[in-house]
Amino acid sequence: MAGVKLIADSGATKTEWCVLGKERKKKIFTQGISPYFLNTEQIRHLLQEELLPKLKNVTINEVHYYGTGCINPKNAAIVKKALNLLFPQAKLHVTHDMMGAARALCGHKKGVACILGTGSSSCYYNGKTITTARTGLGYVLGDEGSGAYLGKKVIQYYLYDTFDEELKRRFENTFKTSYTEILENVYKKPLPNRYLAGFAVFLAQNRGHFMIENILEDGLNDFYFIHLCKYGEVWNSPVHFAGSIAHGFKDVLKELCHQYEFEFGRVLKNPMEGLIDYHS
Repeated sequence: MAGVKLIADSGATKTEWCVLGKERKKKIFTQGISPYFLNTEQIRHLLQEELLPKLKNVTINEVHYYGTGCINPKNAAIVKKALNLLFPQAKLHVTHDMMGAARALCGHKKGVACILGTGSSSCYYNGKTITTARTGLGYVLGDEGSGAYLGKKVIQYYLYDTFDEELKRRFENTFKTSYTEILENVYKKPLPNRYLAGFAVFLAQNRGHFMIENILEDGLNDFYFIHLCKYGEVWNSPVHFAGSIAHGFKDVLKELCHQYEFEFGRVLKNPMEGLIDYHS
């Protein structure tokens, strides 16, 4: 096949790939790729095992990779080197997930683009390029409004015994974990951001309870107040969102936009559909 593109939207938890050709569109999923946690050889091995077996008899001419952590040039180089080992003949374009979200959400128009997934970030996109970005400080110091941020709140409410008896019972039935096991996963085991984000599902499962709504409103408001309010363009441009948290709690995001007098734009669970349109 000639002129085949491989598009990747990679977060910390999972990577969505799309093989895009004239008469072909195939989606593939692999583990997330974070160059903060994985080196070139580990990324190469992961893709050798999970991606290449699903690309048999396909010649990739271009790779457009949008990934978490790739705003850092050293991280982008780690990923590009791994891709070059797997696709030595292909033209490689490696950039950050924020550019992917901006292109997917805004296309060729102006707007504020936000990612609310395992982590969080945002930017102002002028229709061609990102002119201002707020990438956050990662799950330890920042990532306001993200799955890791909200999941951390859930754990705090549980471990500090803030939940009422009903929510405490639901938490224990859902996760079947312990104080010791939680601390072990957060402080000693790999990928704690992904572990923390796993607790955000508890919020989706228990909507309507005032404590759950408080966690959501406070956690997402932190993202608006700390990040979105810093953009001068936010009051005259639509605000778009991508990511699992954005999709799952878009009603809260819409209400916050109303409170802040922002224009509420598109919400995509995954940027891939928008990226397919962009690269087609």
